[in-house]
Amino acid sequence: MTPLRRIANGMRAIFLPSRPAVPDGPLRVANPARGSILATQLEVAATGPRRRKGLLGRKGLLPGEGLWIVPCESVHTFFMRFPIDLVYLDRKNRIKKVKNALGAWRMSACFSAHSVLELPAGTIRRTETQRGDMLEFAPASTGGEGAAGAL
Repeated sequence: MTPLRRIANGMRAIFLPSRPAVPDGPLRVANPARGSILATQLEVAATGPRRRKGLLGRKGLLPGEGLWIVPCESVHTFFMRFPIDLVYLDRKNRIKKVKNALGAWRMSACFSAHSVLELPAGTIRRTETQRGDMLEFAPASTGGEGAAGAL
């Protein structure tokens, strides 16, 4: 490594905030404040190509499935075949905004968010998830747990 590269890396470490590690999926997402599970098989989209593709090309999401897009402040449902629920999160996984059943050919944004969960339509209402709730992420179990519901 050249001296210039060493200096640049040192400056980057000082001035750029470190990104929290995003776990690989599948993940289980719980809302302890409501005693509910939002997803049991959440995929993670943390790379550019995976974030751009999102849920495009799918016919739907089964209960318990979803996609966590990190980082992300806005989404669109252009060319999508089904409605989705959106949960916008800050860096500490606190909910900044929820959007129920966003239909095709729509856009949604929360510019104070760091990431967004895309879930089957109806998940937010069924789990009573609200702005301000803190979500917990854990590796999904390998056993067949079934649909998202109560803890």
